[in-house]
Amino acid sequence: MKILVIYATAGAGHRKAAEAVYEGIKAHTEHEVVLIDSLDYTNKFYKKFYSQGYTFVVTYAPWLWGFLFELIDLPFILPLVRLAHRLQNFLNAEKLADYFIEQDFDYIITTHFFPCEVSSYLKRKGVIRSKVICSVTDYDVHNIWLSKGVDTYLAATDLTARRLKEYGIAEQNIAIVGIPTNEKFSSHNDINALKERLGLLTDEFTVLVATGSFGIGPIEEIVQRVMGCQILVVCGHNKELYNRLKPKENDIHKIFGLVNNMDELMAVSDVMVSKPGGLSISEALVSQLPLIFFNAILGQETNNIQMLNAYGVGHNTSDVREIARVVEDLRKDAERLEAEKARIKSLAKPHAVKDIISLLQ
Repeated sequence: MKILVIYATAGAGHRKAAEAVYEGIKAHTEHEVVLIDSLDYTNKFYKKFYSQGYTFVVTYAPWLWGFLFELIDLPFILPLVRLAHRLQNFLNAEKLADYFIEQDFDYIITTHFFPCEVSSYLKRKGVIRSKVICSVTDYDVHNIWLSKGVDTYLAATDLTARRLKEYGIAEQNIAIVGIPTNEKFSSHNDINALKERLGLLTDEFTVLVATGSFGIGPIEEIVQRVMGCQILVVCGHNKELYNRLKPKENDIHKIFGLVNNMDELMAVSDVMVSKPGGLSISEALVSQLPLIFFNAILGQETNNIQMLNAYGVGHNTSDVREIARVVEDLRKDAERLEAEKARIKSLAKPHAVKDIISLLQ
């Protein structure tokens, strides 16, 4: 079969989910599979506006993103939103539509709503025959993910599936497989050997502070407040933060920029302090890593927290002192730490990619 895995660069999560599916299909099947960024098939201005515009808004005006996120989910606004999307796609996605038609894929697996909209529209019009699979890369569901013509929606949890049903998606069109993560997140066994290879202390309670790809949040204050632990800080794209923290690195404070071994850093950690992006959460769940959330983006990230809290997973606070207190409680109370890991294990979907592959028939 000929399969397309497609995403849009608006944050790192959509790309990472797509890469996980792509690599899994390559590793475990003989199918012909292609991975692309849908924005590469739009004009340069639109690509820059779409990706950098999102980054700018969530970094400098998160309240605006939260307002827009809630506004376009209102039922009476939705017809106007869909009309605007159709016009936007008509003006900017012609090359992408032509690609779908010319390549004649058996399956199109999307991890972002933009290529989902374009492919499902072509499917509805009978222009393409591809089966369209949409992986919702958050734990809650927003109207923007929904498009008539999608054959299967991939849900993170049973609550995510329930939300899809509330939006009118039929049960037979939903598969609860989890958000796809790279298989390496569940592949580490000898943790002490891994710590030694990374130059870390093997007998210290370890806290991973991950800022997301944008590198935003009260990271320096967290490092100062959290005491008695080995702390690993991943600064992402925030070079200024990295340059401020790196000179202060010592035996128990390790500073990283943009990394490609997050699976290893998660494996050696006992707790993760993180922004609640869908992919980061899923990777942490697969790594059985208790989560403390901070600096959530209004909208999808605050909704992610609510969905996880329904399962008794995750702590959420904007108070750095409270973050330090929760870390300290988990460090001192091994029984509580193990109870949190048990809840995480029941929610994790380490075989999401293989379950997605099983849908390809």
